[in-house]
Amino acid sequence: MPGGAPRVRFGVSGASISEGAVVLMKWLLVLTMTAAPLAAGWKAGVATADITPQDPVWLGGYAARTRPSEGVTHPIYAKALALEDDSGAVSVLVTADILGFNAQMSKVVADRVRQQHQLPRERLILNASHTHSAPVTGYVLRVAYPMTDAQFAQCNRYTDWLLERVVAVIGEAMNNRQAVTLEFGQGLAGFAVNRRRVGHREWPGPVDHDVPVLKVTGADGKVLAVVFGYACHATVLDEHKVNGDWPGYAQSAIERAMPGTTALFVTGAGGDANPLPRRELKLAERYGDTLATEVANVLKGKMKPVRGPLRVALDTVDVPFSKPPGREEWERRKREASHFMDRQHADLMLQLLARDGKLPEKYPYTAQVWQFGGDLKMIVMAGEVVVDYALRFKKQYGWDDTWIAAYSNDVFTYIPSLRVLREGGYEGGGAMVPYGLPSPFGAAVEELIAEKFDELVKRTGSD
Repeated sequence: MPGGAPRVRFGVSGASISEGAVVLMKWLLVLTMTAAPLAAGWKAGVATADITPQDPVWLGGYAARTRPSEGVTHPIYAKALALEDDSGAVSVLVTADILGFNAQMSKVVADRVRQQHQLPRERLILNASHTHSAPVTGYVLRVAYPMTDAQFAQCNRYTDWLLERVVAVIGEAMNNRQAVTLEFGQGLAGFAVNRRRVGHREWPGPVDHDVPVLKVTGADGKVLAVVFGYACHATVLDEHKVNGDWPGYAQSAIERAMPGTTALFVTGAGGDANPLPRRELKLAERYGDTLATEVANVLKGKMKPVRGPLRVALDTVDVPFSKPPGREEWERRKREASHFMDRQHADLMLQLLARDGKLPEKYPYTAQVWQFGGDLKMIVMAGEVVVDYALRFKKQYGWDDTWIAAYSNDVFTYIPSLRVLREGGYEGGGAMVPYGLPSPFGAAVEELIAEKFDELVKRTGSD
């Protein structure tokens, strides 16, 4: 496993370059040499770590898998962008091609970088692409997998190695800081589809098709980093091979086209969005090229300078669960369960009852906001967030300068809006089973989260 002597990766196939990607390269090679705009005061550093497993390991995201990985079709990475504003305060954005960081994983990373680099917790974002073709990490979707104890232990060893790599890449990015300018713009891409309409065409199908882009340009005029986002599940692929899915292909396309530039992908509020159609490798590559092409369109257009300072805030809000079943019901479910996941879920609830005498009544939801001067605000959300939150917050805080970064800091379950909660379904409450939680959220979930973000936006607002 990772941590020992280097090993040759198994089954890695070379990335093909599509015709669309070739055109993209021609566009972006010109951009790498454009003069940087005037917007003084920033420094930035960037770093990348390969987090591809070196041995077969169970892949996360699908309960239907029955065996560990059998090769690699696209490597996966963790990347860090360190930003220093003109006050000297340093903040770090981490993106990773994994299913998710949970609260414990984030705490490990945050504690280590606070000790090693004096980085405050509120100045660290840990965002996951949510690819379903990366190793199981921590206990994300803890009861969803038919793994043996030995296989769980292997995933935990991979997680430990991954966190070491993340801490190291943060330190490297912080050490690489140089003078830069920042610019922001947005585009549109249309392959995300509201998946709740599959089987329920009578339900509304809202989607967030925005493509936010942050360009980081060095003093020499070369683009140091491109941060871009999209709100959609990374679920084109369901094989037993490691792959970053379409976000991985999008990052690779940008980096091939812009040598020396690091592309970082930030997942948006795509909890109820799927890339459709899917289940073919060529579709993952195509959607990656589609997104990379739209990023190129934004980069070659007029972008808005982003000024400092970078004001940040992080807090939690307790979100109550609805009343769960009692012990007898859990015993019945365990006894009569026809699927291993339902049986494991009931068994977990009985273990919690035996240990604590009751089940959890609420969950501490992590909310974070980064405001770049008066030019850009990032609403950083934990969990698998449905699109209603993105549309609500952009309407409330500004369609042109609000960036929603979901799947951040703690991927612990789906975050339904009140509408989705009432409609039910997997995102409305069914996902509590594979995530190992006692019951759906209570009706106050949306307003409690919205109120907390409103508080943080006001707290970090410009003077």
